[in-house]
Amino acid sequence: MHENHLIHEKSPYLLQHAHNPVDWYPWGPEAFRVAKQNNLPIFLSIGYSTCHWCHVMEHESFEDEEVANLLNQQFIAIKVDREERPDIDTVYMEVCQSLTGSGGWPLTILMTPAQKPFFAGTYLPKHAQYGTAGLIELLQEVSKLWREQPEMLLHSSEQIAAELQERSAQFHRAAEPSLSLSDRAVRQLQDRFDPHYGGFGSAPKFPMCHNLLFLLRYAARTKNRKVQEMALQTLGHMYRGGLFDHIGGGCSRYSTDRRWLIPHFEKMLYDNALLAYTTLEAFQMTSRSFFRTMAEQTLQYLLRELTSPEGGFYCGQDADSDGKEGAYYGFTPQEIEHLLGPKDSAAFCAYFGITPRGNFEGQNLPNLLDHPLYTEPPAEIESLCKTVYQYRLSRLELHLDDKILTSWNALAIVAFTKAYTVLDDVRYLEAAQQAHAFLQRHLRTADSRLLVRWRAGEAAYPGQLDDYAYYAWALLELYHTTFDFSYFDEAVTLATTMVHSFFDNQHGGFYFYASDAEQLLTRPKEFYDGALPSGNAVATLVLVRLAALTNEPDWRTYADLQLRFLAGNIADFSMAHCFALLALEEALDPPKSLLCSTVGSVPSEAQPFLRKQPIHILVKNTNNAPALEKIAPYTANYPIPANGVMYYLCRNGACLAPVEQLEQLKEML
Repeated sequence: MHENHLIHEKSPYLLQHAHNPVDWYPWGPEAFRVAKQNNLPIFLSIGYSTCHWCHVMEHESFEDEEVANLLNQQFIAIKVDREERPDIDTVYMEVCQSLTGSGGWPLTILMTPAQKPFFAGTYLPKHAQYGTAGLIELLQEVSKLWREQPEMLLHSSEQIAAELQERSAQFHRAAEPSLSLSDRAVRQLQDRFDPHYGGFGSAPKFPMCHNLLFLLRYAARTKNRKVQEMALQTLGHMYRGGLFDHIGGGCSRYSTDRRWLIPHFEKMLYDNALLAYTTLEAFQMTSRSFFRTMAEQTLQYLLRELTSPEGGFYCGQDADSDGKEGAYYGFTPQEIEHLLGPKDSAAFCAYFGITPRGNFEGQNLPNLLDHPLYTEPPAEIESLCKTVYQYRLSRLELHLDDKILTSWNALAIVAFTKAYTVLDDVRYLEAAQQAHAFLQRHLRTADSRLLVRWRAGEAAYPGQLDDYAYYAWALLELYHTTFDFSYFDEAVTLATTMVHSFFDNQHGGFYFYASDAEQLLTRPKEFYDGALPSGNAVATLVLVRLAALTNEPDWRTYADLQLRFLAGNIADFSMAHCFALLALEEALDPPKSLLCSTVGSVPSEAQPFLRKQPIHILVKNTNNAPALEKIAPYTANYPIPANGVMYYLCRNGACLAPVEQLEQLKEML
């Protein structure tokens, strides 16, 4: 069996390729030294372990001796797991989008030993077909050019590198933040809204739950029911199709069709954390039990299938099983009848649209497309689903990417914390706190810096903007829910490091990776949302909240500079920046602030009410007063009562007279 330089890596994706005949190197000094020493171009391939087309390209090309011989003789081949090294992926995905107008994974880059690219693409078949370039032909042509006309490729790489650096310098615009940016984003989303099946545009359709969250909060602020319905209908239609797993809970990465029926089947932690958070918000706003059901099914999926024994959350599950995409999720009527018997199988198949004809490659993906919107499963169907779920587990196996990422775990903490706040189920708070404890133990260094990933006992790679921004957000959510000062203190520490290591103090905006990290071809500032909210957007929310909570001029200065940076750079296509708009709205239409001053903790009877309030809350007591007064000096002016609690409610710098009774506070709110 072949063995290459990936054999000692921890990444599941790199280990999937460790026995390819291609002599893969991990990204690092050795690969670039060998490339320079032998004057060979670099073949860079970036993907992740649950990616279907990454598997296809591996089987077609990277397990093929002809391709391997060509790569081994004429190139230095480097494999990168995009989830471990999002900095490398971000830089070279920008290259791909700049050169081709699109991107995706697997990402294929050809570049010089100096890391300057001259070709970019995504999936390539072994040989050219249907107008798509073939890998063999591409490698042969590039190899010939590198031998005979290297100056052509070197000149091209210099041009591309210069253009990228020039583009990075363009994002120095600043503007006054305005709620009109939100109005513009809503109009853009309305223009693309699919009134029949929800979502925006035709196919493919992605969950993009942070867009839906923005619409819900915009609708709440403006009392616009039509905007709210866009978000609610989209969530409802996402649930009806095969994108949502009606047997095991949770959603896949995107739908390949307009109706949300046939998904691209990998299930990712971040998608499901954002889905749970957004459906919980929909439940809060509407009290419709459907959204509670959808959220709980998603959270239960995360607890059952993506939770490690130590409490961290794994990355996700593969699209493929038994070498075939989606095979894990499909059923035939005969199979269900054999499992459930004639009567129950008839009810199950009728409910989920399972027919002899099938809806996916001769099989059926359970769906509710023939049911009204917001249909919830009756108890008897839920019981049958449990039987089918156990059968499905034994029938085929899904590959699990068991890396634990700081940024994605932070999103899961946010989701589970909100679930506790909304549903008053302590299991969800415990899940959030266990994930936090895992990150504290394994993904923070002795000097309180973050690391990107943990797997098989090893933590690695300096934390990047998403790690700091998402984690600081998670800590502020934990603080708002538990009133435990240690979470607030930790959030301030992380945010301070984030500003010091990532922030552009001259123009605003956070760089993707730290000033003391490995410096790549460019140092980008990413501020548009993709499948995940941009780190710049989440960092803005953190700054806005710290400015409000601490009343400190430094945090206000950082927040103002960051808001002006975003306002200047998102105006052209504001719907691509919905999470940034959430932060901007919170800054321009700030919620009330509440200081609770008490000898001990907030009274237990007050806590459920307070944590549900959309306001900024600080708790001062005898244990935390000295530390709190360092972070938020204004709190020194608020005495701690001899007993009980004093509630100080403020808005826009003006405070009402303090009250001692919770009922009085409720009236004021």
